[in-house]
Amino acid sequence: MRIRGVLAGLAALLAVTATPAAAAPANVEPAPPGVNDWSCQPGEQHPTPVVLVHGLGGSAPTNWAYLGPKLVDEGYCVFALTYGRPPLVPPLTGGFSPMEESAPELATFVDEVLAATGAEKVDLVGHSEGTVMPQYYLKFLGGADEVQRYVAITPLYDGTTLQNTTELLDRIAEEIPVVGQIPDELCGACRQFFKGSDFMQKLNEGGAAVPGVEYTTIMTKYDQLVTPYTSGYLDAPNATNTVLQDVCPNDYSEHVAVAFNPHVADLVLNALDPANARPVRC
Repeated sequence: MRIRGVLAGLAALLAVTATPAAAAPANVEPAPPGVNDWSCQPGEQHPTPVVLVHGLGGSAPTNWAYLGPKLVDEGYCVFALTYGRPPLVPPLTGGFSPMEESAPELATFVDEVLAATGAEKVDLVGHSEGTVMPQYYLKFLGGADEVQRYVAITPLYDGTTLQNTTELLDRIAEEIPVVGQIPDELCGACRQFFKGSDFMQKLNEGGAAVPGVEYTTIMTKYDQLVTPYTSGYLDAPNATNTVLQDVCPNDYSEHVAVAFNPHVADLVLNALDPANARPVRC
């Protein structure tokens, strides 16, 4: 399942409970259909709104073009932000700022979602960098009090063994061509992903998992950016670890494709609503 062409095309084309409708926060970027409906009020079946956090080089409308509308169709109130955008990066891309600078953007966005929906907590669904940057929010910005579940797609709790920023950007650019326009010096987040980086050491001190949050990790054996893919394994009592190929052995989806994968979507839905989990049909 290759989605390079889809992503390239997307890049090119491109509140309180008693209140019946809420105004959208200022400076909210485009989002997939149904996502960022600030009048959405969570129902009894899905009382917790979902916040989607994109990966490096992604954005709300590109990274979540498939999964966002699918969650909406399932009855969730779904929200997505584009974060970490230095002034000189191309449109519809994000995640390039140092992650400790992007995490406050996520914190503000979650507060806006809670205010608009009247919910007490949100569920996070992150992909790639969206599994790392939110950890800073959870551990150091009080996010653990505002998050119930955290579903991490292609996570890298132990960093990646890619050797340098140029290699990281080159590999991402193979899947998202617009990333090739980003100079290394504008990607403050890139070096933070590397195994043993100061950022990763700070993030993992005392254990990667934050108590009180229900973690689900979804890894793929064919991940070409998170190396080894087992960096996504979270050793904690409040974590459930899943390898895509253990569920669907013939699914060869790699790092980017998993965000557009129906099997992964089923795993995400089961993680968000474990009481009503459904079999994944491969």
